[in-house]
Order: sequence, then C-alpha cells, then structure tokens
Amino acid sequence: MSPHGMDLGAQNIGSPLLWGAFLVGVALVLAVDLKVSTRQQSTFREALWWSIFWIVLSVGFGFFVWFRYGGEQGLEFFAGYLLEKSLSVDNLFVFVLLFRSFAIPPRFQHRVLFWGVLGAIVLRGTLILAGVALVQRFHWIIAVFGAVLVYTAWKILFHKEEETEPSDNAVVRWVARKLPMTTTIEGSHFFVKLDGRRFGTPLLLALVAAETTDLIFALDSIPAVFAVTDDPFLVFSSNICALLGLRALYFVVRGALARLRYLKPGLAAILIFVGLKMLLFKWVDLPTGTSLLIIAAILVVALVFSLLRPLPPDEQG
Repeated sequence: MSPHGMDLGAQNIGSPLLWGAFLVGVALVLAVDLKVSTRQQSTFREALWWSIFWIVLSVGFGFFVWFRYGGEQGLEFFAGYLLEKSLSVDNLFVFVLLFRSFAIPPRFQHRVLFWGVLGAIVLRGTLILAGVALVQRFHWIIAVFGAVLVYTAWKILFHKEEETEPSDNAVVRWVARKLPMTTTIEGSHFFVKLDGRRFGTPLLLALVAAETTDLIFALDSIPAVFAVTDDPFLVFSSNICALLGLRALYFVVRGALARLRYLKPGLAAILIFVGLKMLLFKWVDLPTGTSLLIIAAILVVALVFSLLRPLPPDEQG
C-alpha cells in the first residue's frame, strides 16, 4: 500500500491480463444475475443464497489476490471491499424510499435494481479511473477527499431521508418533461409503445433516480477507498465486488433496515475514521491490517447495538 508514500503506483498489480480476466468474469456473473433477475420475484431464501454466493465469490477473489500478489495487496483488497460494502448499505436505505416514492411493486423492483447496479458499475469505473489519475498526479488531493468524507459523515448523522423524496430530483423532472410518460406501471418495461408512440414508464423514472442517487453516493464513497489503497486495480475491483451483490442483498435486508437504528451512525463513524486518516496522511500512517480491523469493529459494534436495541415498531416507518 502507498497512500502515504511518495512513489505512487510503483507496485500496482493490474496487468492487462488481470484487468481483462476480471472484466470478463464480471461480465459473466452479471449475465447470470440478469437471468436470475428476469424471474417474476425472488424469494427471501433465494436472495439470501445469492447474497452468500456474492460474498463468498468476492472473498475468494480477495484470497486469490493475497496468494498471487502478496499479503499486503490482499489486505488492501479486503479493507477496500469491507469499506465499500458497508457504505453501499446506505444505498439500500435510499432504494426503500425510491420504490415507495414511485410505487414500484416488489415483483418489478429486481429489474430496476439490476440495471441500476449495472449502470453504477460503468459510472463508478469511470470515476475510479479519474480518481486514481488525480491521486497519482496530485497527492495532496487525498486530504481533500478526506474532508469530503468527514462532511459526508456529518450529512449521514444529521440529514433526514424524509426531507427529500427520491422522485424530487432535477434529472428525474427533466426526463419526465422531455419524454411522454405513462402514469401506470406497464409490467417490467421501461418503455412501451402506445398508438405508435414510445412512452416511458414509472420504472424508467425509478431507474433514472437510482442512477443519479448512485452518482452522489459514488462521489462520497469512492474517495474512501483511497484511505487503504491507491492501486487502480484494487480500488476498482473492491468497489465492483461490493456492488455485485447489492441487488440480492436488498431483498435480504429491506425488512430489517428500519430496525438497524445504529447502522447509519456506524457508517458515519467509519467515514470519520477514513476521512481523518486521509486528512492526516502526512503524519499518520496506519498499517492496512489495523485500518481493516477498525472498520470491521465499528461495523460490528453498530450491528450488535442495533440488534440489542432496535427501534420500537411505531418508530420504524
């Protein structure tokens, strides 16, 4: 790892073969996920097994990195993966509000989630490459990223979801003005033809809202991974692995999200930790393993306290 070193990128592991193999692998598992997502509705049991599959697959890839490229690189991947996986849970809170706002029935939510995750992978890939280029050219920008993360933590702690509806989105409003739209759900279609004209459906607006929301989350969460690695391949692969299981994870935890009262403060604490680590990068140099343990400990404490002291039913919304 070299977020604090001066010789950035000297030990990057991303050979063309590794990049190519990883991208092909991602394309294959996405094709499988697309086939699964075309079903009418995933059961809780199916979603749980798929969530386990994605986690095992990602952990297996992390061990491949560990044994092929070294323990330090493996730790960097695991730290980045755990960090981005935990932060991606905040996306799930927004998905709950988004589907409620657009009145998307559960049997069609999987379609919006799949294409939303696919768009997020393309979007984040672009942002990651830009972020890596900035960090390697202007090392001081790590401190700027750190300040962004501390501000994001403040937003998580004090911003209420009820203040802003996902449908109250400038991009969504622009799409609704520019395209003729139906007022009802037309099956699982984003577009339908009526009287020879193409109309968008509420599913399309939900997808647009999901993508624009992920852009905001990406601008907040992608800088966090630079607290543990600046290797372009490890930054990219840990982010993508964290995203791959998001569709299945949503169907597993959507009922429990409202009861996890200490999860958001836990995510804020993680962001404060990595933000301060980046702000103080010239003076503080924590080993990757220590950072991984701190992130994991904060997440475990937040989950345990949430399970021990869940919100009362009348406060869960």
